Amino acid sequence: MVNGKPRVVILGGGFGGMYAALEFERALARGADLDVTLVNHNNYFLFTPMLHEVAASDLDITNIVSPIRRLLRRVTFFHGEIEALDLVHRRVGVSHGHEQHCHSLPYDHLVLALGSTTNFFNIPGLAHHALTMKSLSDAVLLRNHLIANLEEADFDGCGAALRAPLLNFVVAGGGFAGVETVAAMNDFLREAVRFFPHLREDMLRIILVSSGKVILPELGEQLGTYAQRKLAEQKVEIHSNCKVIAVTDHDVTLSNGTTVTTNTLVWTAGISPHALLETLPCPKEKGRVLVNEYLEVSGWPGVWAFGDCALVPDLKTGKSHPPTAQHALREGRVAAQNILATVRGERMKPFLYSTIGLLAPIGKRTGVANILGVNFSGFIAWWLWRTIYLMKLPRFEKKVLVALDWTLDVLFSKDLVHFRFPERLTLPLHYRRKQDGENAA
Repeated sequence: MVNGKPRVVILGGGFGGMYAALEFERALARGADLDVTLVNHNNYFLFTPMLHEVAASDLDITNIVSPIRRLLRRVTFFHGEIEALDLVHRRVGVSHGHEQHCHSLPYDHLVLALGSTTNFFNIPGLAHHALTMKSLSDAVLLRNHLIANLEEADFDGCGAALRAPLLNFVVAGGGFAGVETVAAMNDFLREAVRFFPHLREDMLRIILVSSGKVILPELGEQLGTYAQRKLAEQKVEIHSNCKVIAVTDHDVTLSNGTTVTTNTLVWTAGISPHALLETLPCPKEKGRVLVNEYLEVSGWPGVWAFGDCALVPDLKTGKSHPPTAQHALREGRVAAQNILATVRGERMKPFLYSTIGLLAPIGKRTGVANILGVNFSGFIAWWLWRTIYLMKLPRFEKKVLVALDWTLDVLFSKDLVHFRFPERLTLPLHYRRKQDGENAA
């Protein structure tokens, strides 16, 4: 304790970590006697459901992020990297600043909300050549890459053989991230190509690779089939029951024998728990920390986990809750409430929640949705997606800016500005450091 106050350290500022911190923020405003610190490598909260809209130039970069210091006034924020976890001595090693100054944060309660990292499954060439869609810098990098390819392909001396890898685009992953990304890319590229005099829309080839029979399996076969048909009508080429098996700087090889000449592969087909979890002595399954129904790590009182990095039991089904944002934010709230109950000597409550709905935009102002067991498709599903997520977006200011961007998108064409800066600067520092370490190894 510090000054007699229990110390709570939250690791991670995604949906789970941020909503846990917001729950503590409300408790502190009501007079709770705690010292709460949130540690995150970015100083903003990223609203990931709208990430593909940044990549497709539908939304301004800053409109889907909220500064953490604007959201949290009573919870302490530490902008830095998590270097080590010591559960035995109850300390977290962190670093920050240009010189990576190291510090040790003691805790009484530790909240693990570290999220996940991209899993490349050791596919040859994939980690080196693929683009991903997990961070704001990923979306900016993809947007820049798409525009750069169009600019290069528009040169009148660029023949068919040179244009092919520039105008062929592959997205791997038939889940929500992959489908939303390929739909946004398709809309953006087909609208943008008319501004390039030496290019035609029929030169574009946009491909979605899905390992399942139909895309969006979480929504069921009916909606998945509908989404697949709509994307095909929008000239997206879909390879079902298929996987990426090799990648080079000029082509992508698929398991059905197809080889696509391209310099663009967007990988959304796999995640892994955060690497720091491997260092922990607590029980895990498939890399995810095992917790009880109160979100407390088994055998380690005072350590809590949820979201992508934890296996949270579903008491209703006997299985585990899916690692989605709508689950993570509610898990964060319940974990914070249970920590407060523990400090006060009160009874904890189990995490009980059933998915309310699942929605996905699939391009051309169409979408698919299942809300409370009822299926929606077409324009109404797209409208529901925008309405629901606009309501969930933090801060009124951001809601207004996003609504304005969407309105202007109806009236004007998409922005084609290509930002030129060193590629390393498009990646977060922790990823650059990790990448440098991998390259050195």
